[in-house]
Amino acid sequence: MVFEIQEARPTTVNLVGLTRGEYRGLPSTLCAGCGHNSISNQIVAACYEMSLPPWKAIKLSGIGCSSKSPAYFLNRSHGFNGLHGRMPSLATGALVANRALRGIGVSGDGDTASIGIGQFIHMLRRNIPMVYIVENNGVYGLTKGQFSATADKGAVLKKGVENPFNPVDICIEALAANCGFVARSFAGDPRQVKELIKAALSYNGTAVLDIISPCVTFNNRDESTKSYTWGKQHEDPIHDMTLIPEREEIQVDYEPGNATTVEMHDGSRLVLRKLEREYNPRDRMAALMLLERARTHNEMVTGLLYLNDEQPILQETAGLVETPLVALPPEALRPSRQSLERLQADFR
Repeated sequence: MVFEIQEARPTTVNLVGLTRGEYRGLPSTLCAGCGHNSISNQIVAACYEMSLPPWKAIKLSGIGCSSKSPAYFLNRSHGFNGLHGRMPSLATGALVANRALRGIGVSGDGDTASIGIGQFIHMLRRNIPMVYIVENNGVYGLTKGQFSATADKGAVLKKGVENPFNPVDICIEALAANCGFVARSFAGDPRQVKELIKAALSYNGTAVLDIISPCVTFNNRDESTKSYTWGKQHEDPIHDMTLIPEREEIQVDYEPGNATTVEMHDGSRLVLRKLEREYNPRDRMAALMLLERARTHNEMVTGLLYLNDEQPILQETAGLVETPLVALPPEALRPSRQSLERLQADFR
């Protein structure tokens, strides 16, 4: 018997010396074909390509199929799985205490647009610097497929029940709350999902990504706007986008009038190549009008809908010091006896 010895193939590592495999998490326990798994794979790819050290990230989630997703990526990062709809509070506390962490929150349409919508809106008002991904499938998959707040009016469940209510549009809600980074994508378009996640990771503020993620078990009827079939037939990207990190040589296939470059907070550049329509992602009213036209024309527009990188984040608004609070010594956090006496004197 003859054995052939083969040299091991070199493993590609990123700028922090990690392989793509080191950004993965546990094996998924979601249904085979679930759009959430595709999104987790693109989070892995985006973090690897951005050379994000996993130990400098914190994963946050609430309750639902979507909130199980953080177990499937960045197994070497910090994490907290909280109560239904309460992830924004957890994110606020964690990122105020340690502003050095990069927050990645994963929520669902029920977790965000129903029980958690109040916390969601106030998190946007405060502009917590984090990536907020909504894995949107229009149903409560974890509790056997009831309609969520984003379900289409007139949608029909397998049991024959019809939804009589108008849906909540997460992107419109984000725009109404003056969120500075609002995007929509489709789990069946992995390249766009990855580039949007990379852009969101480079944004200094709350970056909302509403990703239509079909539930193959309870809501994959062809007429559902949350299904793979409908998404493939009706997706209308408003641009082709590429994020170019600052550290890489910038080479863009550019023709005047066909592309626009947006510089992000960290120096990276987001290149938007126009497709069939002229669109300015810095025009908030244009984004609202685009979403309304898409609804009336039965379209799903995807891409970066709105970008405003001039809004202060919560840490700036609250006047927090640059050093993370968790790293400050007790003497810097505890008021002195003299300062407390001066404070008490003001109330006498």
